[in-house]
Amino acid sequence: MFWNAEDGYYVLNENGYGALVVIAILVLILIDVFRGRNKDQRSSSKFPVTTITFTGVSIALAYVLSFIRIWEMPWGGSITLLSMFFVTFVGYLFGPGTGFAAAFVYGILQFIQSGGSYMLSPFQVCCDYFLAFTALGASGFFRNKKNGLIIGYIVAVLLRGVFHTIGGYLYWMDYMPENFPASLAVIYPVAYNYAYILPEALITVIVILLPPVKKGLNRIKMMTVS
Repeated sequence: MFWNAEDGYYVLNENGYGALVVIAILVLILIDVFRGRNKDQRSSSKFPVTTITFTGVSIALAYVLSFIRIWEMPWGGSITLLSMFFVTFVGYLFGPGTGFAAAFVYGILQFIQSGGSYMLSPFQVCCDYFLAFTALGASGFFRNKKNGLIIGYIVAVLLRGVFHTIGGYLYWMDYMPENFPASLAVIYPVAYNYAYILPEALITVIVILLPPVKKGLNRIKMMTVS
């Protein structure tokens, strides 16, 4: 068994954490396998580092930055230091397949970080972690579009919020804090989630539009084109 039943909720045990780590490693390996199936594509790559290495570094950066919280919101949730960007950047560079896989691994790490100690149901875990963070890979659909980096990032983070909000309506309405206006209770999950997602998105867009940052990101994009 991968979890222990407590009083009305579940707690992930050592077997559960181990299984998630194994799954994350397998997904990262599959990224490299499928990206490397086309030998011509790999041999023509101008980037001397494999996709799996770049993806792993991006996930690691996102995970570390998720601990750097710029602001704690009064109802819960926090604005982090651009952590979502590095996950969406993988999709933008390598497309939706690699993007979704990387984002799924990131969702596993987020679940290990904060979700394994309190679970209400499997679908709640999916809404809050696996589906929500995997949605960040949607940025890959915009990799070849004009302004695809910005548009892909915005779409991806908004989709993340959608899954968090669904989970909020299904599982977290009874946990609404007393300082939240009772007259606005019907929009509590929306307000809770987008109150920290949107400010972080705004900060991130401003940063990546700075000329030196934009130039650096474009250079990385050119280096990773296969």
